[in-house]
Amino acid sequence: MKKLLFGLFLSAAFIFSAGGFNQTSAQTISGSIGAVKRGGSTKGTIVMSVPGGLHVNSSRPNSEFAIPTVVKVSAVGAKVSGVNYPRGKNRKFAFSQDTLNVYEGRTAFGFNLSVPANFKGNVVKVRAVVRYQACTDEVCYAPKSKEVTLTAKVQ
Repeated sequence: MKKLLFGLFLSAAFIFSAGGFNQTSAQTISGSIGAVKRGGSTKGTIVMSVPGGLHVNSSRPNSEFAIPTVVKVSAVGAKVSGVNYPRGKNRKFAFSQDTLNVYEGRTAFGFNLSVPANFKGNVVKVRAVVRYQACTDEVCYAPKSKEVTLTAKVQ
């Protein structure tokens, strides 16, 4: 019964937020990646910044009704692997008896980039798409995706 009520609450929150103030644009996505040698690898980072008063569901929000944060990273001519999701913070909200696991503030997602020895060109472009659901302590907004392109110098 609690799960059903929580699901109905989230549905109502989506409907309520659709016509009102939309805070999902307040999140920013950025990142960095180091230079890499042909036949080598480097580490990169995708950063989500969530303004005060908001949070986003973590990659494991502890609720079947909360949409998790997902980071997809890809590159043409190179291999991206190992997206690392940080642990979120367990928070209690008035709309649920259970805690939700969320990200607040600055959250970094690490990944690995490997460039083959026969890579053509001097730069590799890495595309990251972050899908998340932003919420206040009272309302969750519809899920949103943001994209960022990073470049790494290939030596």
